Amino acid sequence: MKSTHKLFTAISLFALILLNSCRTEDMEIINPPEEDTLVANSAVANLMQRAASNDGSNDNIIDNANCFNIQLPVTVFVNGLEIIVNSESDFDTIEDIFDELDDDDDSISIQFPITIILADYTEVVISSSSEFDTFSDDCNGENEYDDDIECIDFQYPITASIFNSNNELIETITINDDSQLYNFIDNIDENDIINIQFPITVILSDDTTLVVNNLNELETTINNFEDDCDEDDDYDYNDDDCNSCTDTQLTSILTDCQNWIVDDLERNDNDLEDNYVGYQFNFTSDGTISVISGNDNFSGTWSATGTGNAITVTIDIPGLSDFNDTWNLHEIEQEPGETKIELRLGDDELEFESDCSSGGNTVDDTALVASLTTGDWYVTYYFDDTDETSNYSDYVFNFASDGTATATNTSGSSNGSWFTSSGDETELELNLNFGTTIPLDELADDWDVLQVTNDIISLKDISGDGSSEYLTFERTPTSTGGTNLTNILTDGLWFVASYIEDTDDQTIDYNGYQLDFNANGTVIATNGSNPNNGTWAVQSSGNVLVLDFGTNLPFTELNDEDWDVLSVSETEVIVQDVSGGNGGTDTLTLQKQ
Repeated sequence: MKSTHKLFTAISLFALILLNSCRTEDMEIINPPEEDTLVANSAVANLMQRAASNDGSNDNIIDNANCFNIQLPVTVFVNGLEIIVNSESDFDTIEDIFDELDDDDDSISIQFPITIILADYTEVVISSSSEFDTFSDDCNGENEYDDDIECIDFQYPITASIFNSNNELIETITINDDSQLYNFIDNIDENDIINIQFPITVILSDDTTLVVNNLNELETTINNFEDDCDEDDDYDYNDDDCNSCTDTQLTSILTDCQNWIVDDLERNDNDLEDNYVGYQFNFTSDGTISVISGNDNFSGTWSATGTGNAITVTIDIPGLSDFNDTWNLHEIEQEPGETKIELRLGDDELEFESDCSSGGNTVDDTALVASLTTGDWYVTYYFDDTDETSNYSDYVFNFASDGTATATNTSGSSNGSWFTSSGDETELELNLNFGTTIPLDELADDWDVLQVTNDIISLKDISGDGSSEYLTFERTPTSTGGTNLTNILTDGLWFVASYIEDTDDQTIDYNGYQLDFNANGTVIATNGSNPNNGTWAVQSSGNVLVLDFGTNLPFTELNDEDWDVLSVSETEVIVQDVSGGNGGTDTLTLQKQ
């Protein structure tokens, strides 16, 4: 028995020597601290992987899917307008198009093929909308639970050492982003032992940081903060714009800016903003609010309290019950020359807008004010779905420099008010309000100014339903609207007398071309060697000219869905296009040869 025991001991010793001789020089035996050891499928490993998984909710404005992202760039069509999305900042462009009108049906479609990135960073090429729907339907839906943890992030780099079951150091790696961490954890073998080099830093949803010293602390920290924020898994993009808002900031903006106007008001599915055109709201730091509309004055109280996305604004103005409620602050938008405060209460919306200057206006309105406040004016054209100019045939309008106005006919005078501000489409708008007397109530609107001379003021307004209204004032009561533009254009040949794109005169590009407008809706522009075939149409009773020359240069520059018709005669047609959002203005003048 003893001999057998000695033989067994010798064999065991030989085996141990042989095993050690098989190790490479890199296989260093180290005993990692147990509190820093990450093993496969442990609770802390699963939490880390969930925190590092790809969040698919940030592009929900495009895909309405929380469980994957679309790889950028991608081309989409927003309400029919082509948008190339190169970065997340372009999501704001999509939102602006959606928000441009309140009562239209917003739509977005994706140009395939695209590549989507799943929660585990797998990339999948999608070739069609039906294939896309298959992946989208597999997501849990809006505001439903998903595995990713969005309220806590890791600060990189993170260093990890990999050991085998014999405590032999296999490799030390540096992890630089979420995708690397996710896949690193995903590939841990059950026999591997991972040592995370602490301390590491995590970033909370309010951008504060915490230093974590071991895996136990990390597990506790993730559990404590995983539900500490709104993961924004709904499909209302950018509805958390006030994460950093404060009631002090809101109070400062409302009181520093003057002459707020109502840009949007919806109560119980009724659009009411047109009822308050010409009303100017002023907020003071002592909690009072004053409202002026012509000769009418109202006063009330207001207050704001809370922080972030939980700020409430209470308004109480006797006589203006549509505003009275405790609203939730939804968004503050500040751009040069325009500030907006958007409030919501369920489906109800209230949006105030101001130019934020001492006079309530930063745009140059000198020419408009000088012309408007001098002499008599007559409505020579008013179009709202149909030509309603005759309703104003016996009215004469006068505008005083103090912001008051009168509309007089044989039945007497009606008092009104006016003021200027930054326009929605053009740089300048004229706000009119003559009260509720029919038909003067139809003129209550914030009209974009298309044209101003000493003899004519042309105005346009886009209603909440997306339709356009046109209003023209002139010195003599003769109508210039509703001219038969179709018959005029089809009578003879025309040429481009002037084309100004914003401030760039590009008329020379069209020298030598003649345009032939055919009654069948086609148009041919040729200089003898370069024919440009296109289509044309007159819409809105002669107020809009639509041109489409496809990709034919140089006339592709004239393609547009809504050239506003400024003036028409037998020998000259002047149209204008404004790009929107106080963008550039293009003016095209056609003259008959």
